[in-house]
Amino acid sequence: MKMESLLALLAGLGLFLYGMKLMSDGLEKAAGARLRSILEMCTKNQFIGMIVGILFTAVVQSSSATTVLVVSFVNAGLLNLMQATGVILGANIGTTVTAQLIAFNLSAVAPVFLMVGVCMVMFVKKPMVKRIGEVVLGFGMLFFGMSIMSGSMDSLRSSEQVMNLIASMDNPFLGVLVGFVITAIVQSSSATVGIVLVMASQGLIPLNICFYIILGCNMGSCVSALLASIGSKKTAKRAAWIHLLVNIIGSFAIFVILLFFENQIKDFIIAISGGNTNEVVDGVSQTIARQVANTHLIFKVFEVAICFPITKYIAKAATLIVPGEDKKVDNMHLEFITDFTSFQTTAAVPNAINEIVRMAQITFHNLSIALSSLLNSDEKQISEVYETESSINYLSREITNYLVNANQYSLPIDDRKVLASLFHVVNDIERIGDHAENVADFAKQAIEGNLHFSSEAVEEINKMATAVQKLLSYSIEMFENKNREYLEEILKFENSIDDMERRFQKNHVVRLTKNACSAETGMIFSDLLSNLERVADHGTNIAFSILDEDPEDI
Repeated sequence: MKMESLLALLAGLGLFLYGMKLMSDGLEKAAGARLRSILEMCTKNQFIGMIVGILFTAVVQSSSATTVLVVSFVNAGLLNLMQATGVILGANIGTTVTAQLIAFNLSAVAPVFLMVGVCMVMFVKKPMVKRIGEVVLGFGMLFFGMSIMSGSMDSLRSSEQVMNLIASMDNPFLGVLVGFVITAIVQSSSATVGIVLVMASQGLIPLNICFYIILGCNMGSCVSALLASIGSKKTAKRAAWIHLLVNIIGSFAIFVILLFFENQIKDFIIAISGGNTNEVVDGVSQTIARQVANTHLIFKVFEVAICFPITKYIAKAATLIVPGEDKKVDNMHLEFITDFTSFQTTAAVPNAINEIVRMAQITFHNLSIALSSLLNSDEKQISEVYETESSINYLSREITNYLVNANQYSLPIDDRKVLASLFHVVNDIERIGDHAENVADFAKQAIEGNLHFSSEAVEEINKMATAVQKLLSYSIEMFENKNREYLEEILKFENSIDDMERRFQKNHVVRLTKNACSAETGMIFSDLLSNLERVADHGTNIAFSILDEDPEDI
């Protein structure tokens, strides 16, 4: 084998793999947020989830990409284990679309896709068009790489060493091992099947060897999801194991059948793929290419058919492999955000939102404790507020760092718009935490000075605090679920709290003039009202972070 042919083969493989990645990444950037929403909405029923998985994977051209996303969505709480199982089954079928496209041999039009894609990426300013251009460019690159590989493989047939090596793969177990290893390395079963398809169409690999390599590809594609689940919650790890178990069960069943009925299955594949006619285009056998693509499709459909009725038991098996529950995470640790070794751009914003909601719940509870410490003169609660404030500052710092780092990645366009607002939400929550600490300071001051509020002042504090806490609960609900359901209530509470602050400040002045309370107590009361009013402002900001409008404009 000449060095030129080897270099051409490597160059074609590189273009092929990079084209697939460019297509997948471009689609995620252009429509990742919308695709995520579709997954969330359409996976309540397992069968519908499977259909969504088929369509989703057909679009992103990679079952590995889909299952990695599913694992990250399970970790973020967007999907439960049974919903994830349906999508994983669908992904197994959807991944066959790539091989079917390759079997049509679109190499002749690859230069057109390349040129159109380059023009869209280089000369169009709109981000969405650029992302679509990346998809088109990746599509052209994939087929151009396949064309280069096909041309370079002509010399392989004249190499005695290469043909002997390929002939040694006639052992079924070795064929499975080769498929598994290659797919684990390139991280895409579609890419491996594409390579096998090109080699088979050049007459380098017979169809019966392709059977076993494809089975190995099925199991090798699980490596990506297993790697992505490292450091994730146990439910996410179980989702990755479900993917592996589905492929092991399905591949084992097909392997056993092949041992007894290989020739009959081979005849069936040939019959549905155009018979023994050998249609050749640009030196590539289209008939054999269709046979390999159809083998991939039939194997995947069979796997899903035998696994779909037993998904409940597969999920139980995954639970036995990954037993127990996640340890409760203390406030000085992140729960949903993991390190960037398993970072997924499509799941970055959902993970950040979950962590922000968790931070908000801790902060709002701390405000309640602070108010209780003030009204009940509880020194233990004051200490608890100060301790929790340290945790809030930690979460604020870590979430902000995560957002800064995530911003350096190519996120989906819609998510990039959301990211900017998340910085402000974290800041608003952190400021609410500061106000809770201020309230604890007031409580400490009141205890040290032996100060007590009048019954009227206590009633007014409770009334205003209740309104503020209700506004905060509506705000975080609106932020988390991205709906306008509580918009009117939040605006009413905001106006009511502003009115309360004005009225209660006036009542406070009246009480001072009547010597109903001391000046020191009056100062704490006045500052407390101001702090609660500012907390309400921050809560309103949190709610409106999901909208384009400003609270002042509504």
